[in-house]
Amino acid sequence: MDKVVVFLRGVNMAGHNKIKMADLQRLFVKLGYKDATTYIQSGNVVFTAGTGESPEALEDKISNAIKMEFSLDIVSMVRTASEMEAIIKSNPYIPGQNADPSKVATLILKHRPGNEQVARMDDVNYPPDKFFISGKEIFIYCPDGFGKTKLYTNFFENRMKVSGTARNWNSITILAQMAKKE
Repeated sequence: MDKVVVFLRGVNMAGHNKIKMADLQRLFVKLGYKDATTYIQSGNVVFTAGTGESPEALEDKISNAIKMEFSLDIVSMVRTASEMEAIIKSNPYIPGQNADPSKVATLILKHRPGNEQVARMDDVNYPPDKFFISGKEIFIYCPDGFGKTKLYTNFFENRMKVSGTARNWNSITILAQMAKKE
């Protein structure tokens, strides 16, 4: 398998659910992923998965290992290097609308939402903020910044009954580049 990116939901820099990235990296080495590299203190790890390890199996393996090692219930979401590349290409806000990348985020979802879940968003309109659902990702563009928007992780999770974690566009592009390297 090629490189994969794991996004951990619920890992914080301080306080509740804190995992030091050095400790997280050691856990991945313990799991057999010697090339595991963490990126910033919000639960991002890039590593090469073994042949025959499906993304779903990896998600379960990682979440279970974190529970055993740190006694934390953390949801993990895995994207392959090719899926990361597809995320970059699927974003309708960059470069199409000349959006400021610092005003764009991607919500990485655990599962692809069903038609009923997507339909719950049909009447949502909070201008100037916009969102676009594509597969297991939701692209969010907030031209006035994320400080006051309603369109962020908790809103989508509550309204659509999904589980996910958001990353700013800079983090998404860096993680995609890290996954692309051999």
